[in-house]
Amino acid sequence: MSDGLVPDEALSGWVPLAEIARPHGVRGEVRLKLYNKDSDTLLAQDEVLVRLPDGAEHEVSVDAARRADDAILMKLHSVDDRDRAEELRGAVVCVRRRDFPPLAEGEFYEVDVVGAEARLEGKRIGEVVGILSYPSVSAVRIRDEEGGFWEVPLVEAFVARVSPAERLVELVTLEGVEREAKKVRKPRAAGKSAGDGEAESDADAGAPASE
Repeated sequence: MSDGLVPDEALSGWVPLAEIARPHGVRGEVRLKLYNKDSDTLLAQDEVLVRLPDGAEHEVSVDAARRADDAILMKLHSVDDRDRAEELRGAVVCVRRRDFPPLAEGEFYEVDVVGAEARLEGKRIGEVVGILSYPSVSAVRIRDEEGGFWEVPLVEAFVARVSPAERLVELVTLEGVEREAKKVRKPRAAGKSAGDGEAESDADAGAPASE
C-alpha cells in the first residue's frame, strides 16, 4: 500500500516526539511525556532539538536516556541540576526524521503523509491531516475542500496507495464512510472566556505528529 520513500528534504526536518513534563531527581534529568508511549526512538539519540515554549530552539547532546514505564528519563548535556531542568518544563523534544527506525515494506510514519493530497478517481478531494488508531483498524483523516472531515479505514478496500515521496494518498472509494461536517465555532458573549466552556480551538486542531 505504501511505496515507503521519503523526499531527502523531509528527512532533514525535526519531528516532535515528546514534551518535557517535569524534572526528575536533583541531577538534571527530565521526565519526557511521549506522544507515542510505545516509541523507543528517543532512547537511541545522541542529539535532539529542544524547542522551548517561547519558540527558541537548541540542539543539545544527550548524555543518557532510559525507560520509566510509559515515559523516558533523559539527561541533557549541561543540564546538571533540578533548577536548570525546571527551566525546560513544557519544552518539546524533537528528532530528525532521518534518525527514525527503518520501516518494514508497506509501512510509513504519520509525519510522512500529513499534508499529503488525497485523491479519489484521479481528482483531489482534500488533504491528509492525520492518522487515527483504533482497536480494530487505523484510519486516514482527510479534510476536504469544504472543511469537512473523512475518516477512511487504512485497508486496501478503501486506500489504494500511500506515497510519501509523491505526498499522495489514493483512495478506492468513500462509499460507507460518513462525512463529519465542519464545526462552526459559536461566538462568545462579551466578557466570556474560553475557560467558561466555549471551545478555544478549531475542530481540526490535533496532536503532534508521532511514530
